[in-house]
Amino acid sequence: MGPQSTQPTDVQPYYRAEFALGEHSARHLRRVLRLYLAGSGLLELADAAELALTELLANVVRHVPGRRCRICFLLLPAAVRVEVSDSCPRVPVRGGGDALSDGGRGLLLVDAVTDRWGVTPHPAGDGKTVWFECLAKAPDAG
Repeated sequence: MGPQSTQPTDVQPYYRAEFALGEHSARHLRRVLRLYLAGSGLLELADAAELALTELLANVVRHVPGRRCRICFLLLPAAVRVEVSDSCPRVPVRGGGDALSDGGRGLLLVDAVTDRWGVTPHPAGDGKTVWFECLAKAPDAG
């Protein structure tokens, strides 16, 4: 029996967790996300995905009572989708870019570093899922 392969097929296609965010949660989740991306051959997406994840987690800390949320990392073909769900029905709004405004700048950053993002209210009105996707760059045709 030889050494274990670290090919992308060895990585589970998703990671899910539910908890109340604490002082070190963002650092831990960034590390888990980076490991998933590295194991799936998508390490090039790590910096952007980690930055966007940090912003979504900061919104939970600022706006969700009890700081409880569900996190899901989904590995897609040549992409990653990150979802942060919570029970707060208030939908985040992207700021207008005013450096002196009180909020919304984090979503401007998410918009800048991801390929797609959005907010999906839960049908029962009991919360929302904020999500983003980062896509791998297609290799140049030689």
